[in-house]
Amino acid sequence: MIVGLEAILVSTQSARKLGSFYEDIVGLKKTMEMEIGEKGELAISFALGKGPGLYILDHSQVKGKNANASRIMFNLEVDDIEREVKRMKKKKVKIVKDIYHMQDYGFVATFADTDGNYFQFVKTRE
Repeated sequence: MIVGLEAILVSTQSARKLGSFYEDIVGLKKTMEMEIGEKGELAISFALGKGPGLYILDHSQVKGKNANASRIMFNLEVDDIEREVKRMKKKKVKIVKDIYHMQDYGFVATFADTDGNYFQFVKTRE
């Protein structure tokens, strides 16, 4: 029986670089750095509120930017989407799609990280 989603894993050529983006630019709280595998690759974990964690992992088979970024995205819930999108614009984060409305859901904005992966800020309707 599946009881929930435990973590989101994002593999990269450089966990240090991508982890810094999510910590310094996006503003996620880093909870841990760890060495994994026989080659001493790096994994960085981030807290995502009460939900699953986000892990940025070095992976020997990942090279360069994501060539198919729309395939899988993850949403980060925000309290004020206008303010957060404005903050991302000031930090020159690539905006894939500015704020738009999804009926019966709320508002969404889509960004690309330094590896070209897409992530979204969402403000669900209350």
